[in-house]
Amino acid sequence: MADTADTDATHILAKDHRTVEDLFEKYESASGHKTKAKIAQAICRELKIHAQIEEEIFYPALKGKIDDDLLKEAYVEHDGAKLLINQIAEGGPDEEFYDAKVTVLKEEIEHHVEEEEKERDNMFQQARAADVDLHALGKQLLARKKELMELADSDGLPPARATTMDHGVIA
Repeated sequence: MADTADTDATHILAKDHRTVEDLFEKYESASGHKTKAKIAQAICRELKIHAQIEEEIFYPALKGKIDDDLLKEAYVEHDGAKLLINQIAEGGPDEEFYDAKVTVLKEEIEHHVEEEEKERDNMFQQARAADVDLHALGKQLLARKKELMELADSDGLPPARATTMDHGVIA
C-alpha cells in the first residue's frame, strides 16, 4: 500500500498547531484537577516536540531564505513558551498561578501561530516561495517527531531547552 501521508512541512506544522489549539479548548472547558492536569501535560508534550522539530529541522532550512527577523523572533518566542511549558509540566492545577500560566501559554502560542501561518507574508508563505524542498523537510520532520513521541512514551521528554537564552535549560 502506498504511503499517502502529507509530507509538506508547512502542512505538518499547521496540523500540529490545530492539535494544540484543540487541546487548549479542552483545557478551558475542563473541570477537576485530574482532567486539567492530563490535558496540560498533553499540551506540554505536543509543544515540546513541535518546538524541537521546528528548531532542529525547519528553521535551519529556512535560514537565509526567509526574513531573518521573523526567524529570530520565532526562536525567542519558543524560548518564552518553553519557560511556561516547563513550569506547567512540573506543576499542577492546584497551584495558584497554574491556570494563568496555561492561559498565557495559549496566548503566546496563538501569536506565534499567527506569525507562522496566518499574517500577511507569514513564515509558511515565505517558506513556500523560497528554494526549499518542503516535502523532503516534511519527511525529516515526521521521522524526528516519531522518535520524540517514542521517547515521550518510554522515558518521557526532558525539560524544554532554551535556544536563545544563556543557560540552555529554562527553569
